[in-house]
Amino acid sequence: MKELSSWLITFFIIAFWLFRVIVAVTGSMGTDFIVQPMNLTTEIILSFIVIILVPFIFKRKIIAGLIYLVAYGYYFGTDLFAKFMMIMDGQSLGPVEYMALIVNIVGIILPLACVFDILLDKYRMKNPVNKQTDWFYKDEAYDRKLDERADKNQYKTL
Repeated sequence: MKELSSWLITFFIIAFWLFRVIVAVTGSMGTDFIVQPMNLTTEIILSFIVIILVPFIFKRKIIAGLIYLVAYGYYFGTDLFAKFMMIMDGQSLGPVEYMALIVNIVGIILPLACVFDILLDKYRMKNPVNKQTDWFYKDEAYDRKLDERADKNQYKTL
């Protein structure tokens, strides 16, 4: 993870996971919260799946990002599609449904951003070209020449 965007996306994945754990806990206790879980059993299973996938997402494994996208796409995508169909049919949504719609959108955008970031990470350069210093460090004319009489032993202490 070389870029700030990679760190931020991973941070938001963890923050969203914590939010979904709070939703699952409040849903299982029957407490009112901003959003309610759509399916409590699936919510708990997804929480465990995501906590297993997070270290692999840190290591930039594409399979972990794809599993994360498929799991959240299945869970949040069906409700997101149903809410969009309700809006297209002209039904009005209440504040609770709009909040669930926003959470569903975040639940779809976050895995997409994760997968795109992992795919782009393969093409990011570790050492980009810097014109201000490459004239010195990349030029062989400035390399140190060793004298043939020089001691070539590499002495080690301890």
